[in-house]
Amino acid sequence: MHRPLPKLFSRLVVLGASLLIFLSQADAQTAKSSTSDSKSPGLSTPLSPEDIIQVDVFQEADLQTKARISQAGTITFPLIGEVKIAGMSPENAALLIRNQLAKDYIVNPQVTVTVTEYAKRRFTVLGQVQKPGAYEMPDRDQVSLLQAIGTAGGYTRIADAGDIRVKRTIDGKDTIYKLNAKNIASGKDPNGFIIQSGDIITVGESVF
Repeated sequence: MHRPLPKLFSRLVVLGASLLIFLSQADAQTAKSSTSDSKSPGLSTPLSPEDIIQVDVFQEADLQTKARISQAGTITFPLIGEVKIAGMSPENAALLIRNQLAKDYIVNPQVTVTVTEYAKRRFTVLGQVQKPGAYEMPDRDQVSLLQAIGTAGGYTRIADAGDIRVKRTIDGKDTIYKLNAKNIASGKDPNGFIIQSGDIITVGESVF
């Protein structure tokens, strides 16, 4: 014949189960926060020509490489030769190099890519702004369209915020983006528009 469990023991069992649930939720929240942090602007800043990077392969000192990214967006790396990494995040560039090394040369290589010096990044604002000209971008922070226009002193009296054009060179070809800064400022376009190095922004003129 089994005796019923004492009330105190039963409560301890319940408390233990509750604690396990709480810890599991806390771990899940920590993992979620870590994932969110990895998407911060600084970590996702794409590599650009003229950036200087260092590539390290764990326990492979002979492969340590410091290189400046060429205008073509490439570096030359031991064993695998020329690798195009411009436009990638450092994490994705490391993954690309890792995969190429793993094909024929090293078993499960551990690769890290670190930016040691950022190239000067500039954008240009023309048209109906107070201070047209070229402006340097921060090394790590993203610059939105509205921030870029603010850097140029904001709109003139006759500017048309609904008529913004951004010219961007992609793979040697010019692409024109037609944007409405009024919608962005009012929140109708929550994604906004992020400026890249080399962009030329032109603010149109109102037609009266």
